[in-house]
Amino acid sequence: MSHSGNQAEAQNGGAHGNITEPQITRPDVGNKVAVVLGAQWGDEGKGKVVDLLAQDADIVCRCQGGNNAGHTVVVDSVEYDFHLLPSGIINPDVTAFIGNGVVIHLPGLFEEAEKNEHKGKSLKGWEKRLIISDRAHIVFDFHQAVDGVQEQQRQEQAGKNLGTTKKGIGPVYSAKAARSGLRICDLLADFNDFSERYKVLAHQYKAMYPTLEIDIEGELLRLKNYVERVKPMVRDGVYYMHKALHGPPKKILVEGANAALLDIDFGTYPFVTSSNCTVGGVCTGLGMPPQNVGDVFGVVKAYTTRVGIGAFPSEQSNDIGELLQTRGKEVGVTTGRKRRCGWLDLVLIRYAHMINGFTALALTKLDILDVFPEIKVGVSYTVDGQLIPHFPANQEVLQRVEVQYETLPGWSSDTSATRTFQELPKNAQKYVRYIEGHLGVPVKWIGVGKSRESMIQLF
Repeated sequence: MSHSGNQAEAQNGGAHGNITEPQITRPDVGNKVAVVLGAQWGDEGKGKVVDLLAQDADIVCRCQGGNNAGHTVVVDSVEYDFHLLPSGIINPDVTAFIGNGVVIHLPGLFEEAEKNEHKGKSLKGWEKRLIISDRAHIVFDFHQAVDGVQEQQRQEQAGKNLGTTKKGIGPVYSAKAARSGLRICDLLADFNDFSERYKVLAHQYKAMYPTLEIDIEGELLRLKNYVERVKPMVRDGVYYMHKALHGPPKKILVEGANAALLDIDFGTYPFVTSSNCTVGGVCTGLGMPPQNVGDVFGVVKAYTTRVGIGAFPSEQSNDIGELLQTRGKEVGVTTGRKRRCGWLDLVLIRYAHMINGFTALALTKLDILDVFPEIKVGVSYTVDGQLIPHFPANQEVLQRVEVQYETLPGWSSDTSATRTFQELPKNAQKYVRYIEGHLGVPVKWIGVGKSRESMIQLF
């Protein structure tokens, strides 16, 4: 170093001088959230797992989707159906939070709450325990009408539709991406501004779909009537989550809607939903950092089901599929449509695990397999005789996939009354261990019936 450099250094107090470096310590991460996600095509029984975990939770959150989701919870022989409300709200000590990633049809929300409130006492006082993010987008009645028109057009033009729930979910997420959507914060601000923007959006849709009938004034009047009802529930969601994560210790649970194979990016596109129902949707849908994600529980049905059309490699269009459908009472909670049924497909669950990083699994509806003398499990895919290591993105390729199965012995006995793993028949235990071994993920719960009590906990 030159002399002048040394001089300058000396004047500044030497190489390190007397300047005190600020001490930056790694910030405390705060509370972790436990996440429950579907690992197949939805309908895996997530509601039951959430209900179990919500028994000692403080906050239960929804981060994506809308009232296209359907979660059934049975408490004291009363069956509750949830579509928009986090099903954890059934615990009277829980605060339910609907995050910014959820799209909300306000009439649907209040109708659902009132219907469930009449069924039993578990939902009393729900309005005081529900918090809604001000950044959540609103589903209007015309979004639902547009959904129906789009499905009809697909049927006429392509000979098949997507099989949506016609709840307006796709159109409202489209409006969100096109930056023409309206949010809860807009509804609660200046109602005249909101009305103008609503009318512009309504006229855009009318221009696109001339047959569409929209009762503009009628819907605006209904929305205005919701303002005072919804206002006490609305918070800045990011600030709310931050305080929940960094306040006193809290048990926070996230209830995913839909499932990995219905994810807009990773699902069997285009036969998917319009939101990210994999783990990334938790951070974007609630406004929280990834370091606060704790356990990620994947919910897996002991066989595979799918509502609507789209590729389904392990589907059994035969007596086996019919038996699974009738024994499992496989009918969609939201649509009422019969579910297609097939054997457990470990290729797609491995794929869901690659994306979500499951820390443990809940294996549901094991009892439905009680009558099968042997049970097949899909373990790999071949295309044109070649083994493929991945899950194909392309629908045409997925339609041509041949599933390679392994056959396991059944247990041919009733498991519905079992309450511990040891009580399960040996072959049922082997089936569970086989799944764990193949995926490298432990099974934490096994479902053998509809009620809360019929979940066997392993650890």
